[in-house]
Amino acid sequence: MKVRTRVAPSPTGDPHVGTAYVALVNYAFAKRHGGDFLLRVEDTDRARSTPESERAILHSLRWLGIDWDEGPDKGGPHGPYRQSERAAIYREHVERLLADGHAFPCFCTPSRLDDLRVAQRAAGQPSRYDGLCRGLTPDEVARRKASGEPFVVRLVVPSEGVCVVDDARRGPIEIAWSDVDMQVLMKSDGLPTYHLANVVDDHLMEITHVIRGEEWVSSAPKHLLLYSYFGWTPPVIAHLPLLRNPDKSKLSKRKNPTSISFYERMGYLPEAVLNFLALLAAGAVEGEELFALAAFVEHFSLERISLGGPVFDVPKLDWLNGRYLRERLDTESFTERVAAWGFSPERNARIAALAQPRIERLSDMGNLLAFFFAGRLSYDAALFASGKIEIATVRKAIAVVQRELDLLRTWESAGIDALFRRVAEAIEIKVRDLTRPFYIAVTGSPTSVPLYDAMEILGRDIVRERLRHALEVLGAPSKREQEEWKNIGTASVEITA
Repeated sequence: MKVRTRVAPSPTGDPHVGTAYVALVNYAFAKRHGGDFLLRVEDTDRARSTPESERAILHSLRWLGIDWDEGPDKGGPHGPYRQSERAAIYREHVERLLADGHAFPCFCTPSRLDDLRVAQRAAGQPSRYDGLCRGLTPDEVARRKASGEPFVVRLVVPSEGVCVVDDARRGPIEIAWSDVDMQVLMKSDGLPTYHLANVVDDHLMEITHVIRGEEWVSSAPKHLLLYSYFGWTPPVIAHLPLLRNPDKSKLSKRKNPTSISFYERMGYLPEAVLNFLALLAAGAVEGEELFALAAFVEHFSLERISLGGPVFDVPKLDWLNGRYLRERLDTESFTERVAAWGFSPERNARIAALAQPRIERLSDMGNLLAFFFAGRLSYDAALFASGKIEIATVRKAIAVVQRELDLLRTWESAGIDALFRRVAEAIEIKVRDLTRPFYIAVTGSPTSVPLYDAMEILGRDIVRERLRHALEVLGAPSKREQEEWKNIGTASVEITA
């Protein structure tokens, strides 16, 4: 049997280093065994999935040097490779489950489900569906469907016994069926949830090994149950340890840059980032921490994966990247990398257009534009205190804008401008006063080239990191503050348009 693995990202945001980590392991395992590696786009979340995010994910994986044998951009014998294009396939399989009594329609409203969760929390019980609609008669189901009442389809789950998940790296994992929820399989819009689509696609695409993050361990019983209901043989399953922050918490963009695009924009070499991810996955190759992808594949096995949470240690990545810059590039190659990173003709033209109206000598551009070619900026809290708004308001404004910028689908100056105006109105300050601390956070100076244009050129990833650093300098928001600020600026639908 030919080994076939896959990575299945959701195009709902920036390309995450965790996606690259999982993709690398799946790629290495498949290639080590002479198999195929697939890329499948799980885009059934219509509210959040975007073509821009899909393009960014594919670009970032290719930038790293990870390629696939089948995928939405390449095609293949098991397409389509976007879940949004496979709706008819999922409906057919849902009908099979309903006909066999392995699933049931659920007409419970969001309000009832919210009340159920509140009552369960108050009683100290886990939040799970109580099975109310499972007892509906066929006539009642038909009547409610005919009336146009919206419904979802849920999975029938045993009430007793234990599911044993045979993890290829961790061994048997026992999970009581009483801890497994009656999962929604098909949403009211007719699209599947991750759980149904994942199982159906993996089977039809002949995936032999599912290697994914350990956050999916609790979902494995639902998936194995679906394989059983359909009469299919499940693939080999292995769960990878999650990437961690230095404090051992789950890697998150609130504490560490997590977007692959950030590391590309910061001037890391793709081979160094890939090498770093390989170290996190399986350690050094024959005692050497600097190695190529081919060497990693040659020596890879699931047994080499440590189950301790690997720490995404940015200083270690810096050290590794420095070695690549010094040891793997001659002067000509180094010059080419520098030009490709920050001095493409298109980028130079955009930056020069911002500088031209604001200089008297060409040499003035050094200080004016240095922030475009910098990583983390250096400044102290006193610089933020020199404006017209208090530091407490500055902190709130940065936290709110940072969150709202993450929701912008299209990263362009016009949308950023509109967002700042909404936030200024919500906080009840003038836009001019609001932007001053952002000039400092983004450019390092209270005055510079136009802020929104600069943010567009820098990109979402660098801007996010600079705002995060500014909040570190000023004091990260407490949980109470986050709760107080969570609804500021979110009223307008334009943010996600």
